[in-house]
Formats: sequence, structure tokens, C-alpha cells
Amino acid sequence: MGICDAVAVAKILNATLVIPHLEVNPVWQDSSSFVDIFDVDHFIDVLRHEISIVKEPPSEYSWSTREYYATGIRATRIKTAPLHASANWYLENVLPVLQSYGIVAIAPFSHRLAFDKLPTNIQRLRCKVNFEALVFVPGIKSLGDTLVHRLRYGDSGTEFLKERRGDAEKVGSGKFVVLHLRFDKDMAAHSACDFGGGKAEKLALAKYRQVLWQGRVLNSQFSDEELRSQGRCPLTPEEIGLLLAALGFSNSTRLYLASHKVYGGEARISTLKQLFPMMEDKKSLASAEELVEVEGKASLLAAVDYYVSLQSNVFISASPGNMHNALVGHRAYLNLKTIRPNMVLLGPLFLNKSLEWSEFQLAVVNGHKSRQGQIRLRKEKQSIYTYPVPDCMCQL
Repeated sequence: MGICDAVAVAKILNATLVIPHLEVNPVWQDSSSFVDIFDVDHFIDVLRHEISIVKEPPSEYSWSTREYYATGIRATRIKTAPLHASANWYLENVLPVLQSYGIVAIAPFSHRLAFDKLPTNIQRLRCKVNFEALVFVPGIKSLGDTLVHRLRYGDSGTEFLKERRGDAEKVGSGKFVVLHLRFDKDMAAHSACDFGGGKAEKLALAKYRQVLWQGRVLNSQFSDEELRSQGRCPLTPEEIGLLLAALGFSNSTRLYLASHKVYGGEARISTLKQLFPMMEDKKSLASAEELVEVEGKASLLAAVDYYVSLQSNVFISASPGNMHNALVGHRAYLNLKTIRPNMVLLGPLFLNKSLEWSEFQLAVVNGHKSRQGQIRLRKEKQSIYTYPVPDCMCQL
């Protein structure tokens, strides 16, 4: 999303874009660069009639590189870009620096361009970058295609999958569901919700929250019941399993788990595996040799999951977030089915321990009738990357 905005800002300023530098996320600790993830030549080629793009700054601007100045403050760096800044803000505050020095670096740049009151050609350009210019490198696409083929047809050299191929053929659909299980330790800590681990877990997550965000994410002023009633707690593996079962998915459903490290480890997803014994992930579908290029690299692993998610028949995420938002928009653009959990509905349902299964199932089904891939028009201030209609669609 930041890359799409960078292209748009370069267009607004009539400037050449240097391939963006990706900061190392403090949670994922992955130093993968743009060229490790995205096909840079394709990116430049698709946008060649829109803006000029270079892989590195020209040599005459070596005095303004990150390496030369390291973390020092330099006149060509803009650090004050507000969240959701307007096009005029860039013309008034960034263009003068660009005209004076010939080069400018804007950092930080996450969510630094508004979604409203922009020219139509700028909005369309963001769509073009997101859905056409940004494609993964061949290695990620090849691995993703391998995983998708094995999910659909069970075609693998492992004895485990060979045994299960017969089960798949009985079902006969070749279809699969991707579950983005956003239940990592940082997500659990950030939410400030209670996940059944008692006082020890609460203290451990509070400490982790302080270490990771240095006081920028405070302990919640709400109780766990209030947070769940507001839909602010990520669904646990057990809860997402019950949601899927209530929506009609059965133990014959092929389920692909798109996830990093699940908080609580294997023990935490054991119930989900019991409900969906045909659940797979990258490690169960591919050999260590096939995963060697992406292993230990969170951004590349996420890219593989994103690619597989785009090929699935159904996509569902355990809670909102960047991955969820990007895939909701991308799948809407491709007219693919996405289930959006009704978090406000589910919170109180899971708190109600006296609810019969039939009552729970009826409430879930009724509460998700309008949340299964229907096109939703973007409202003011909403992200064009999550809601690409109508901005990214042809106007007749």
C-alpha cells in the first residue's frame, strides 16, 4: 500500500521515483528488499507511461543516500508528512525541497496519502500499481503455484499426501479455503484481550507490549468482556474453527492455514486440526528443500501466503489487519469470494456459555449473509486498497 502511494506522490510531484526502501519491521525482523519480493522489471515496465522509475539514485546524488548519512538528519529528508496528507500538502511542503536539491526522501511514509479529494487519474494510478504493476518474483509465484496444485489435487511426493489424495478425490471438488489465522504473539499483546492463560499470561503480554512498542500501545481501559463485545479481540484458532463449522464447512474441507507463528504453538491449533483434518500449511505441503529460499524470511513467507490466498475459492481472516485488508480489496477486484467475520456479533456469542449449537449456528449464518463477498462501495476515508469500488472499476 505504501508503494502504491509512493508512485502516486511521484506522479503528483512530477518526479522520478527511486525503488522504495523497505524498513525492517520490529516484529518480523526481516530485511528482505523490494527486489526480493516484487518483480522490479515488471513494475518499471507496467508504469513506464505513468512515471519514471529508477532502481538507484543517480551518482550525482550520492551525497543524499541512506548509506552516506546513515541515521543523521539531512535537508533532503521529509519526516513531517502527516497521516493521510492531501495532494496539496505535498505540493506545498515537498515540491520546494525537490526543486532546491533535486532529490527528496520521505520517511516515514506509511499511510501518508489521503484516500479522498484526489484527482481521478491519481486514484486510477494507485489501482494500476496495486493490481497490475506489483507482482511477486518468479520464485514466490512458482512456490505458490506448487502449493495451490497440491491443495487442489493432492499431487505430492510425500506418502502423507498420497494417502490423502484418495480422500480428496472422494470429495472431488478440487476447491480449497484459505484461513488467515492472525493469532501471533504481537497481535495477542496489542489487543490486550484475555486468551485463557490467567494472570501469568496477562502479565507476560503486558511486558511484551511494553518492550515492543515502548509505551505507544497502552494497557486497555476496557474489560475483556467489553473488548469482545466491541469486536476488538482477534479470533482464537478454536473460535475460528467453530465459525467455519457453523457456516457449513466440514471435516472434508481443504483448509490452507496462512499464518506466521501461532501464539501458543501447536497446542493452540490442535482443536482446529481436529475439526478440519485436511488442514495444510506451507510446511506440510512442501519439502524443506522447496522452502529453503523463503524459510526464516517473514515477508517472503507472507508473500507466498498472499499468492496462495488469491488462488483460493474462499478466503477468511480471523481478524482485520493489513493482510486481511489487502486481500479483501484484491479479491473484490478479481470478483472472488471473501468471508468477513462479524466480530461485533461473534464476541458476545463466544462469551455466552449457555448457547446451544443450533442457536449459535443460526446466529452465525444470519449474521454473515451480507459478509460473503458482496461488492461494497468505498465510503469517505475508507482505503481504496480495501474497497476498490468504484475507483478501480471501469465507468460505463
